[in-house]
Amino acid sequence: MEIDAAASGAMLKRERVRDAILELIENRSPGDAIPSERVLCAELGVSRPTLRAAVDELVVAGQLVREHGRGMFVAKEKITQELVSSRHAFTLPQASGAWSSRLLDFSTRPAGARVGRKLHLSPAASILYVARLRLVDGSPMAIEHLHVPADLVPDLTSDELEQGDLYEHLRDRHGIQVSEAVQSIEPTVVTRAEADLLDVPEFSPALLFERLTTDTHNRPVEYVHSLYRGDRYRIVSRLTLNPRSTTPTPPEGHHPGIPPGDLTVGDPVTFSTRGVVQGGL
Repeated sequence: MEIDAAASGAMLKRERVRDAILELIENRSPGDAIPSERVLCAELGVSRPTLRAAVDELVVAGQLVREHGRGMFVAKEKITQELVSSRHAFTLPQASGAWSSRLLDFSTRPAGARVGRKLHLSPAASILYVARLRLVDGSPMAIEHLHVPADLVPDLTSDELEQGDLYEHLRDRHGIQVSEAVQSIEPTVVTRAEADLLDVPEFSPALLFERLTTDTHNRPVEYVHSLYRGDRYRIVSRLTLNPRSTTPTPPEGHHPGIPPGDLTVGDPVTFSTRGVVQGGL
């Protein structure tokens, strides 16, 4: 698949604007206003359509709320369900098919405030930023944005990244052993630039993955967020339920897909997760 340079450039510009607005959101509380479109366009040096595309995405994702005649405001916090049990097995999404990738960007840049906070770095610290279009059997499936502290991978090349595994590189070349990853998944829609790269209509449904990986010393070594096509990629979880008590005790929360009250508080749930690529039409 040949990558459209204009679509790639528009997507990367939108990504920069999105990160800047997310930084504003994270520094405010629910209900707080963010600057007007005119002010943001001037501060970020982008056009009104580019800014609106990023804002529209964040409105659909539930990060911002538009109020006609008043402006834009930080949305209420989302309800978060953490998948944790005392005896659990979790595997990162894996899927069938021949996976390959096309490099969109491979550069060293300042972390910025938002990514810096996630990686425990100064905003001025250097990170390696990689943007890739992931394909399955030659068809576009996802857009991946990778952020790694630059001093952890001073000798990593784009060819090595495409041919090998980042975690293997960290372990074999730098003695860094990854230990844990916290990953979130939520629904969203694609922008026009993302739609052009993924070969889907604008505003098509998608899955947004965010992952923060730490090493055995609890040091963040990788922050990734990826956008997967909602029409061809789905997540399947297998749950093994082991109730310890038949006495019904209303829990404070619930496991996804299991009605509240079906399990007592603390009942162990063993689970594994995999990604499934659905055949195209």
